[in-house]
Amino acid sequence: MTPRSEHSPFKTLWLRRSLTVAALLTVLSACACGRAQPESGASQPTPAMTPAPVSAKTLLQTLSSWDGKGLSYPSGTPQVTALEIVVAPGAQTGWHHHPVPSLAYILEGELEVSLRDGTQRRLTAGQAVAEVVNTVHNGRNPGSVNTRLVVFYLGVVGQPLTIATPQ
Repeated sequence: MTPRSEHSPFKTLWLRRSLTVAALLTVLSACACGRAQPESGASQPTPAMTPAPVSAKTLLQTLSSWDGKGLSYPSGTPQVTALEIVVAPGAQTGWHHHPVPSLAYILEGELEVSLRDGTQRRLTAGQAVAEVVNTVHNGRNPGSVNTRLVVFYLGVVGQPLTIATPQ
């Protein structure tokens, strides 16, 4: 007799996706934390000054996107996609929406995100956010340097990550 799992397929999928998100955020955290090298001739760090070999910092843990709407995962074969996006100074993403949950981490610069109802959110380097799902929005770089962000999309095979929406 084969033992039955006490988890429903939904709970198993939810757990697997939650662990994937946690792993991605941990990797992103490690990438974003650069270490300064001592100048030549500088004294070597003492054991008390030496950083821990591995550390983790929660960048984002949420049940909703930044507009307050609850998150839900699409059904189908899970597919996680990570994109690095660069927005030039003054440039805009164009109005669009995401049919799947996504998490963004701003590496450099700043990004101003606007919804059609006029709601805005300004993000700066070092911030993480759960993007809005199925809500039309536009991103704009209001700064004087490129904005670089990494976005993790939690989609399914064959589903688009972003859909352009006429203004």
